[in-house]
Amino acid sequence: MPQPAQLRVIIADHDVRKVVLPSGIPETLDDLHSVIRDTFSIAKDFSLHYKDVDFDEFFTLLSTTDLKDKDTIKVVFLPNQEPPIILTLTDVTNMNNQPCEEPDVDDTASVSTDDTLILSSEDSPGHRSQRWPAQFSIPSFSGLTEIQIQSGNEHFNKYGTLLTTKDLIPLLPDILGKLAEAIYEYTAYPSSLQISEVAEALTQKHPCLKEPGSFNGSYGWAQRLKYKMNNFRSKLRGLGCPEVEVNSLKRKQTHDQYPAKNLKKPKKAEVNYLPPHAQGETTASLEKERVELLSEMMKRDNSKVVAQKMAKTFSLRREEIVKEAPAISECMKRWPALFSEAQISEEFKRITTVNLQSTFLAKLDQCTPKLMALTQSKGGAAGLKIRNIKDMLLEDNTVERQREIAIRCLMVYLGEKEEDLFKQYRDVEELDADLAMQVMKIAIIGDGCATIVVEGTKILQGIDVARSCALLMGVIYALNLRYPKQLKFTFEAFQKLCLELDGQKASSKVMNLKYGIF
Repeated sequence: MPQPAQLRVIIADHDVRKVVLPSGIPETLDDLHSVIRDTFSIAKDFSLHYKDVDFDEFFTLLSTTDLKDKDTIKVVFLPNQEPPIILTLTDVTNMNNQPCEEPDVDDTASVSTDDTLILSSEDSPGHRSQRWPAQFSIPSFSGLTEIQIQSGNEHFNKYGTLLTTKDLIPLLPDILGKLAEAIYEYTAYPSSLQISEVAEALTQKHPCLKEPGSFNGSYGWAQRLKYKMNNFRSKLRGLGCPEVEVNSLKRKQTHDQYPAKNLKKPKKAEVNYLPPHAQGETTASLEKERVELLSEMMKRDNSKVVAQKMAKTFSLRREEIVKEAPAISECMKRWPALFSEAQISEEFKRITTVNLQSTFLAKLDQCTPKLMALTQSKGGAAGLKIRNIKDMLLEDNTVERQREIAIRCLMVYLGEKEEDLFKQYRDVEELDADLAMQVMKIAIIGDGCATIVVEGTKILQGIDVARSCALLMGVIYALNLRYPKQLKFTFEAFQKLCLELDGQKASSKVMNLKYGIF
């Protein structure tokens, strides 16, 4: 296990700080840069100098191996520099008899570095098309790195020896850089669990990279990857990647200018949380598309064109909703096409890659028999309430009513009140009179016709209760809303059990329920 370390950091003549490194001094200079930048919220470019004990002077830090616990380092800010001009040299010795041709120009071409940054894909520019995988696939590294690792694996299989630190350190930039790129294909903000999954997959594929003393041989790799992803996001921020640039200090309000405060990042397993605009598009061009969309909505039998424009303006809509958090009424004025059953489902799929209604209802139907049996064993007041709910099936035993009963029983089993989500009304007039008092509710009128209400505004009407629960999840994702505190376990179950989003990590209540019904 790495030993914790502390460094004395001189930021200015009058500003001397201390940084605590729980996992020890980072193994690469990039990782140390990232720690210093994030810890002290440094936005400018800088280099690091260390104080040499022999000369008692500061020297440029070229490797973290020059540092030890309680050493002193100095932050030296760099002057603003113009980006370098990159020249491509072409062999012209065999071109004398060939006509001059205009070279092909690819706007998406990039210079190969240890941290190649891929902001978009060819199939769907800027939009991710898949969720975090059940088994993370370790990418291939550069040719030389692969040769050295394969040789290390052979020695491990024969003699049980691991790659030495001396041989490993030169390989770290390539290994960590490729892993960071692979992680970014799924998320810019991986959780600790996801980082650990990548680290374990790495040591399973390449056992020579395991670490002695670590409980699973991959703890140190997880720490390195955390540092690397911090550094990787800094590079993305410099390129203007919206999902990380939104959290830069200069984008925050004065009272929020702290690195970890009010972070805007995926919290409900969103895949496309804040995507960049498609290539060739700008905020102005997409705003023009939005205005045209308002006109297209007025035409009859025009759902195909509306759907195309909704897909095209997705990045603009997410930018507004995530950054500005407008009121529901304002969203309905600017994006009225979003508030239909079809487009809420499509928006959810754009954000998560999951089919909303079919996934939710299929999972609900799958677990209903075991859920009914599990809730039957509940005793006390909760058991009595569950039995009263099940008695509703005596009057109506349709599929829709069975799904509604399953959801109500699930809520009571989790210790939450069904009345906090559902409210019964005699007629539309009674609902309208009470509308302003409701923050998030499924209003049921008469025999089961449901209306989704958010912030005192009717979103969707005339749907059954189970589908209204699915579509309410779609509304929450589409408008980047939080789950109500009094229903946090119910919505967690909807997300992680019925929609299978980030289901590996859940509260103990929801995890126990999962083991009982699946």
